[in-house]
Amino acid sequence: MHRLNVKKLGFAFGFTGAILYLGCMIVMRTAGQEGTITFFNNLLHGLDTSSIIRMDVPLLEAFFGFVQTFILGWLIGACIGAFYNAQIKVQK
Repeated sequence: MHRLNVKKLGFAFGFTGAILYLGCMIVMRTAGQEGTITFFNNLLHGLDTSSIIRMDVPLLEAFFGFVQTFILGWLIGACIGAFYNAQIKVQK
């Protein structure tokens, strides 16, 4: 079996999370509050998000959320890669 590159898998997860975060920002910016609520209610199988959707997110807070999403994604991807590699038997 092939070993995974832990750093590359971490970056793949991190960038994917960051792209999803940007997508959320685009939905909120273009759809407005009602459209955003409808979108996330449908996405989350009927969970009512109307009480937790906040449209007045400051730019700095959005930036920190973007960075934190990337970091968490990187850590998750790196852990998956490391755990996967740890399970591979070394053949000589």
